[in-house]
Amino acid sequence: MIKPKIVVSRCLGFEKCRYNGETLISEIIENLKNYVEFITVCPEVEIGLGVPREPVRVAESGGAKHLIQPATGNDYTNQISKWNKEFFEQHKHIDGFILKNRSPTCGIGDVKIYKGLSKTSSAYKGSGFFGEFVLEKFPFHPIEDEGRLLNYEIRDHFLVKLFAFTKFKQVKANKIINELNKFHSENKLLFMAYNQAGLKRLGNILASYNKSSKETVFQEYENEFLKIFMKKAGPGNFINVLQHAFGGMSDNLNAGEKNFFINSLEEYRDERIPLSTVTYLIHSMAVRFNNGYLINQTLLNPYPPDLIKILDSGKKLRR
Repeated sequence: MIKPKIVVSRCLGFEKCRYNGETLISEIIENLKNYVEFITVCPEVEIGLGVPREPVRVAESGGAKHLIQPATGNDYTNQISKWNKEFFEQHKHIDGFILKNRSPTCGIGDVKIYKGLSKTSSAYKGSGFFGEFVLEKFPFHPIEDEGRLLNYEIRDHFLVKLFAFTKFKQVKANKIINELNKFHSENKLLFMAYNQAGLKRLGNILASYNKSSKETVFQEYENEFLKIFMKKAGPGNFINVLQHAFGGMSDNLNAGEKNFFINSLEEYRDERIPLSTVTYLIHSMAVRFNNGYLINQTLLNPYPPDLIKILDSGKKLRR
């Protein structure tokens, strides 16, 4: 399988390029290095600011946002806007983004936006110049900052989405309808957990192949596929799908085994065990009963197992 291409802030363990000449280490990025291809960026360095440098900030003036360096009074708005466009002209095939939180260039949601050019202006939270450009240009892609990825639930959603997008990109490149059918079949339970209505629409698109051209089917499928992961799937969704999977094998189990699985679902519902524990039980049953359909479902193994970490800063352990 091809590796996902992720744009990542260069200061997150790749180079000492922060305003103070330092770097930061992100465990999730370190863990991903064996499984993805990173494209590193530091917008502030790219537009000519040195290391170390006086800090920049996002400030409003005349109804527009500006990238200002308070210590010098320099305005780098034109430079950063020009560089944003040039970067994506050079890098057209990107699968996801991990950007530095709170950065006036890379931040995606927790950046201070100052209401004026004065050093003492009040501020509200928004996106940095590069981060905002990314969110507008890639509305469906997996995009997160290293801070939010400390949360287990957010990290899981990001990884599920990232590897699903990358696999679909490979299928789309080959333009073989049987491969698209296989991709759809292997992702049915995952899609069902995230967006049951979307799954149905995808199935209808594939069913129309005899009435539409291959190009039309792939384009319509992609348009609908991109929407599948727009929202995280809640535990209730996963429980319904796992019960569906379990139902196909339960006749082969004794009463004790059935009760053990049902109790495990309740432990997951109460957030006492992660989702990965329950999917592992389903996977082991599928192997035991040689259920090829379930064994191949991405729901049971949506991304490399080495990326699953149980310890987390958040309270909700759902995979």
